[in-house]
Amino acid sequence: MTATPPSPRVLLLLTDQADGEVMRHAAEMLERFGVPYEQRVAALHAPSALAELLQDAESRGTAVIIAGSRGGVSLAAACAAHSLLPVLGVPLPGPNLAGLDALLATVQAPAQLPVATLALGKAGAANAALLAVAILANSRPELRAQLEGYRAELAAKVLGETLP
Repeated sequence: MTATPPSPRVLLLLTDQADGEVMRHAAEMLERFGVPYEQRVAALHAPSALAELLQDAESRGTAVIIAGSRGGVSLAAACAAHSLLPVLGVPLPGPNLAGLDALLATVQAPAQLPVATLALGKAGAANAALLAVAILANSRPELRAQLEGYRAELAAKVLGETLP
């Protein structure tokens, strides 16, 4: 008998495969905490496919959505329009404006479409995963303990550093 894989708790969305270089930092952080995730490319060029993916997400076990996008489009706002799940937006650097366009598009999601916007790029991707872990940890004591341990490790590392 084969074990059923755990349902993804986090849906990690990218606008194209090129975003994977930055968004892998979110994936790695989720893996560190053992949080199952589903990673998908979800372009705004196919809005019905995105809507269908998001409408089915909760029934697949998803509890949090992380959406990374470049340019002047907000994949995160589109996700918030189609789902009641928490949406964490990660603006990604692109060829134009060094990602400022993505940052403004994500942070300026329309009223009634709540999106938590994280930092631009790698830090934002890693922090989005940590925020997703914190959200999930509210109902999972073992995950909360892992998060507390992680933060204690970071504090010990910083306090143990010596300056030249």
